[in-house]
Amino acid sequence: MKEVFEKAESKMKKAIGHLQEEYAAIRAGRANPAVLDRIMVNYYDTPTPINQLAAVAVTEARVLTIQPWDASVLRGIEKAIQTSDLGVNPQNDGKIIRLVFPPLNEERRRELVKETSKLAEEAKVAVRSIRRDAIEKLKDMKKKSEITEDDLKQAEKKTQDLTDKYVKNADACAADKEKEILEI
Repeated sequence: MKEVFEKAESKMKKAIGHLQEEYAAIRAGRANPAVLDRIMVNYYDTPTPINQLAAVAVTEARVLTIQPWDASVLRGIEKAIQTSDLGVNPQNDGKIIRLVFPPLNEERRRELVKETSKLAEEAKVAVRSIRRDAIEKLKDMKKKSEITEDDLKQAEKKTQDLTDKYVKNADACAADKEKEILEI
C-alpha cells in the first residue's frame, strides 16, 4: 500500500514539475533564458540546444545576449531563433546575438493567461488520472485480500488528500504565472 502512495506522489510531483517547465518557457515581457530551451540549432547535423552552444545572459530587463563559444555557429543560432515561434527578431553583430523582447500588449497578455490556464488544467487532469490509477490498484489489492475494507477507505482518503494537495499546487503555480504576465 505504501508503495502505491509513493509511486502516485512521485508521478504527481513530475506532473507539477512539467507544468513549471512549461511556464518557464512562456515569456512574460521580461527576458528569461528558459525561453530558448526548446530551440534547437543544427550543429554538425545534430540538433543541439542553444544553452549547450553559447553563453546566454540577461543583460537588461528585456534583453538576452547569446555569445557562442564557436563563432561558426552564430548564423545557425540566428536562423533557429528566426524560425522558432519566439516572436523576437535576433540582432547579430558578428560576435553576439541580442534578443530584445518588446513589452507585451494587452491582447497578448490575455492570450498568455489563457494558455497558462490551459496548461494548469492539463496538469490537474494528469494528477487526477494518477489518483484514479492509484485507487484502481488499491481496489485490486482489496479484491486479492491483500488489504481490508477499512484499509481501502483510509487509502482512498489519503490518495484524495494527496490529489487535493497537488491540484492546489498547480493552481498556485498558475496564479503566480498569471500575476507575472499581467504585471506591467
